[in-house]
Amino acid sequence: MNIMVTGGAGFIGTNLIKRLLKDGHKVVSLDNYSTGTEKNHQEGCEYFTADVRDIIDFGYYMEQPDIVFHLAAFPRIQPSFESPANTFEINTMGTLNVLEWVRERKCRMIYAGSSSVHGGKYKNPYTFTKDLSEQLCEMYNTLYQVEVSVCRFYNVYGDHQSLSGEYAAVVGIFLDQFSKGEPLTITGDGEQRRDFTHVDDIVEGMVLTAENNFSWDTIELGSGVNYSINELASMFKCETTYIDERPGEARETLCDTSTAKRLIGYEPKKDLGEYIKGEIGE
Repeated sequence: MNIMVTGGAGFIGTNLIKRLLKDGHKVVSLDNYSTGTEKNHQEGCEYFTADVRDIIDFGYYMEQPDIVFHLAAFPRIQPSFESPANTFEINTMGTLNVLEWVRERKCRMIYAGSSSVHGGKYKNPYTFTKDLSEQLCEMYNTLYQVEVSVCRFYNVYGDHQSLSGEYAAVVGIFLDQFSKGEPLTITGDGEQRRDFTHVDDIVEGMVLTAENNFSWDTIELGSGVNYSINELASMFKCETTYIDERPGEARETLCDTSTAKRLIGYEPKKDLGEYIKGEIGE
C-alpha cells in the first residue's frame, strides 16, 4: 500500500515507519523537524520537510495514499502551557488541514489521540487540542463519511524516545539520569499512576486498526497495567529525589483494552520491568 505518515521523523512515527517498511509498503514522511530529527530517517522511506499547519496540496508528496497516519503534533503537556496558540494551530488546525485533504482524496486516516483526555480536557492546552481534534475526526466521519479512526496512546516508551529536554517523558528522563549517575527526579509524591506502553505495542495497534474495515471507532492502546512513579523509579535501584508536582497532569491513567481486543485483536506483549532491566544492564 501507499502510506503517508505525518510526524514521521519523531519517536512514534519512526517506529511506525520501520514496521511499515518491513511489511513492504511504500512510505513517505512529512515532518517540520521541530521535534523530529534526521537521525531517525529509515532507508526506504522518502522524507519531506512540511508543516501540517500550511494549507498545501499534500499530493505533492504522495498523490494518492491508501492510508494517512496523522501523528504530527505539538507534543507533551508542560510545553503547551507556554504556547497555547501554537499548540492549537498545530494540533487542531493542522488536523483540520489533513482531514480536509483526506476527504478530497477519499483515503483512510488513523489519528494519534491521547489518553490525557480521560483526565479532563480543560487541564491543559495540549489535552484540550487533542480532544478537539478527535471531535473533528468524528465530525468528518459523520458528515463526510471520511474513513478515520482514533488511536489513543498511553505513556509511550521505547526505541527513539527523547531522553532529555522539554519533550522527554518520564521513562526516557529516568534512563538518562541513571546513565549519568544522577538521582531520579520524582514529581510530587510519586504516587501518581501511569499506564506505560511500549512503542512496539502502540505500532502493532495502529497497524491492526488500519487493517480492519470499520470507519469510526476510538481504539485505546495501552498495556492495561499501571505503575506509580515511585514503583517505576524502584526498578532502577538507585537514588531518587522529589521535586514539585507539575500542573495539568492526571493522577492516574489506566487503559481499558477490551474494545481494542474485540475490534482488532489487540494484545499488548511488552513488559515495563523487563524493558528497564534490559536498558540498565541487569
